[in-house]
Amino acid sequence: MSTDSTPTAAPTTTPVTSDLLRGHLDLERTAHGLLPHRLPARARLQIPDEQLATAQAQPSGVRLAFRTRATTVELDTLPTKRAYAGVPATPDGVYDLVVDGLLTAQATVTGGHTLMTDLATGTAELIEGPPGTARFTGLPARDKTVEIWLPHNEITELIALRTDAPVEPAPPTGHRRWVHHGSSISHGSTAGRPTSVWTALAATEGGVDLVNLGFGGGALLDPFTARAIRDTPADLISLKIGINIVNTDAMRLRAFGPAVHGFLDTVREGHPTTPLLVVSPVLCPVHEDTPGPLAPDFSTGTLRFKATGDPAERAAGRLTLTVIREELARIVARRAEDDPHLHHLDGRTLYGRADYDELPLPDEVHPDAAGHRRIADNFGRLVFGPGGIFAAPRV
Repeated sequence: MSTDSTPTAAPTTTPVTSDLLRGHLDLERTAHGLLPHRLPARARLQIPDEQLATAQAQPSGVRLAFRTRATTVELDTLPTKRAYAGVPATPDGVYDLVVDGLLTAQATVTGGHTLMTDLATGTAELIEGPPGTARFTGLPARDKTVEIWLPHNEITELIALRTDAPVEPAPPTGHRRWVHHGSSISHGSTAGRPTSVWTALAATEGGVDLVNLGFGGGALLDPFTARAIRDTPADLISLKIGINIVNTDAMRLRAFGPAVHGFLDTVREGHPTTPLLVVSPVLCPVHEDTPGPLAPDFSTGTLRFKATGDPAERAAGRLTLTVIREELARIVARRAEDDPHLHHLDGRTLYGRADYDELPLPDEVHPDAAGHRRIADNFGRLVFGPGGIFAAPRV
């Protein structure tokens, strides 16, 4: 494998088109190529903040999928990377190469644009840079299915795909389609690479095709997100709700319950009998009993987060993770009386106190790669495993 930004010539250039891509909801033609989006154009027109606009354009779960005998594959892209003033630079995003279902190689793309954000002021500046190339060599010289999972944390404009043998779109897998919505943890947080995000790991465990609508900071019960899920074909749907509501201090208890009902009502308009799982937040000690908003904390010399609300204000309807879990359990139990395909899962069964003691959250909010693996393993066992809500039907 090589990550040389000046690839050698290859005999076959294949335009990147929608039939080579999976996991996206929309494609935008740009000056450089194609930009995958995880929300449709109509929804993007209603996004009220730059954070969600950026998050939905970061292609978590989006991958190219094709058949080929090629031994060398090159993908030209123009990435947009996130950086934060005063914080050490994060590593370049990773492209995972999967051959016939097995992770085979990784590459990065140097250069690209940089979106520099000042966490203290919330302002951002785009610093432009050149395209680059993810290059993979030494692939087996046989017919095979190749997937290139795009970096989950970098906006990625797709420019050109070059190979030393022809390619054709991979045929449909025949797997069930799992549409999942959640926060930065579902998006990928600090997972390290796209196929190690817990949603990607769980999809592999469950043998399903993933559409990941996890948006860092953007799981706020927005109606346009509910409509996107409503209008997306799905065999399985899960909604991980709560942490962003608390850490943005977006609403009070009075508004939260009706907002959950409205979100579920909209999803059910398009999927009246699809198995639908509502997942409450995983353990996050800073927010268990302390309301938001969340604030960055550099007192230890590294980026961590702290809750800044007053626990005494819970009586006035300020939300904490404990309050949200209780409310979600109550809402789902009530609705399930008339909706036998609606289910609830306490997020602490995916990552709870014992998990935190063993695998603490490095910044007090987001799990690391080992934490993602733990969440995926528990989700696979509880949800996709025998007797689970999303267990494969017996044939």
